[in-house]
Amino acid sequence: MLSLILRRIIVAIPTLFLVSVIVFGLQRLLPGDPILTLAAEDPDPELIDYLRAKYRLDQPIPIQYLAWIGQVLQGDFGMSLRTELPVAEMILQKLPITIQLATMSILLAMLIGIPAGIIAAVRKNTSLDYAANVVALSGMSIPNFWFGILLIMFFSVWLGWLPATGYVPLDEGLWPSIRAMLMPSFVLATAVSAYLMRHTRSAMIGVLSSDYVRTARAKGLRSRSVVLKHALRNALMPIVTISTLLFGELLAGVVLTEQIFTIPGFGKLIVDAVFTRDYAVVQGVVLCTALGFILANLLADILYIVINPRLRHPR
Repeated sequence: MLSLILRRIIVAIPTLFLVSVIVFGLQRLLPGDPILTLAAEDPDPELIDYLRAKYRLDQPIPIQYLAWIGQVLQGDFGMSLRTELPVAEMILQKLPITIQLATMSILLAMLIGIPAGIIAAVRKNTSLDYAANVVALSGMSIPNFWFGILLIMFFSVWLGWLPATGYVPLDEGLWPSIRAMLMPSFVLATAVSAYLMRHTRSAMIGVLSSDYVRTARAKGLRSRSVVLKHALRNALMPIVTISTLLFGELLAGVVLTEQIFTIPGFGKLIVDAVFTRDYAVVQGVVLCTALGFILANLLADILYIVINPRLRHPR
């Protein structure tokens, strides 16, 4: 397992390097000048020259990149143009919020999607199977912003059960924090659970038609034992893959949901940074998101070995 982790880390290095080059270059193609935006109230030429020199924007782009990537390798993502706070500090403040939202969303999605996929596979071509597919297609088709507004209207405005917007830190109480995150987590979980349901169904249908499952049934094993102990364990490989990748997508794709529910996570941070041309913040957030995808894939590889004992002792 250690050799697998080392190989994945070696592969991740050029991937992160390529991501850093792309995001750094594309940032410079955005229209507008961040220094002019920063000095809008006092567009003094001397002040503008001072700010350009302070943030190294008066240097050639390759020199700017080398200076930035050198700082990143030392754990320094630079300073925010807008707030003049360290970008690493801003990321550390916002990242736990987005991780909490993504974790709650993927757990809800797994609780909904995997059992639904198992039932749909076991009851293939029955009314339960058709109903599960209809619900899954609906979950993938409904826009998050529209569904989020409906939930706010129903559970917050009409019933008053859940807070409409905002975030409660975990250190202020576990239940208040979960209660505040429940609606946005469910909004994100609807589409994710639909993907999980369809992948679980496809994987289970393939496993349930295999020879060893038919042999297990012929030996008189209970249907529940065959499905959960034999079929599901062997169908977990694609489910683990899609779950970890979807978790990575949740970390990067919660922008709209965080905006609707006024959650101060990665989404709001990167939206504000793009509008204000805050280069350092956008670069830091995108690089951390890419790292999150890589770690999710590494976790999937480790889970493969845990799930499938044959991978622990390759021939």
